[in-house]
Amino acid sequence: MSSEHQTQVKQVDVSDAVLIVVGSHLRAETADRPLAYALVEEIRQWVQRHEKGLQAAIEPIVCSDIWYVNQQRLQSRPTVSLGGPGVNALTAYFAQKLDPSVLANEKMIIQLDPEFVDLRVCIWGMNHKWTEKALRLFSEHYLDTFLRAVATQVEPDEV
Repeated sequence: MSSEHQTQVKQVDVSDAVLIVVGSHLRAETADRPLAYALVEEIRQWVQRHEKGLQAAIEPIVCSDIWYVNQQRLQSRPTVSLGGPGVNALTAYFAQKLDPSVLANEKMIIQLDPEFVDLRVCIWGMNHKWTEKALRLFSEHYLDTFLRAVATQVEPDEV
């Protein structure tokens, strides 16, 4: 490959990361990953609108559930798990650990800490259409508060 076709890939600094985790299942890759990239764009737009008042960098990154669970350094970062427990292992784990649910009905679930002390969120629906709706509800009602909490979080000192 000629040098004119090579692109620069920047190093990823996970200390600024907001992780959007999707399953490694083919259905998750084809349905949930595009939703995750749409959420990345929403976060980037939010950062642009608020950049003058931000004290910390926020870098949204999409990754797979397998990568997340096998990289301990990622597990302390603010995280949105997207997609159902049948296709996303992290959602299956979070569904058991996160309380309370701010929205839970027979079609979709959004689990998060409404005070955003715990910066882990789980969003999914019974099918792709309901996962889209759950993500839209999260974006409309909780994303701003979630990102404000991310921007003001205090990281523990590493020993």
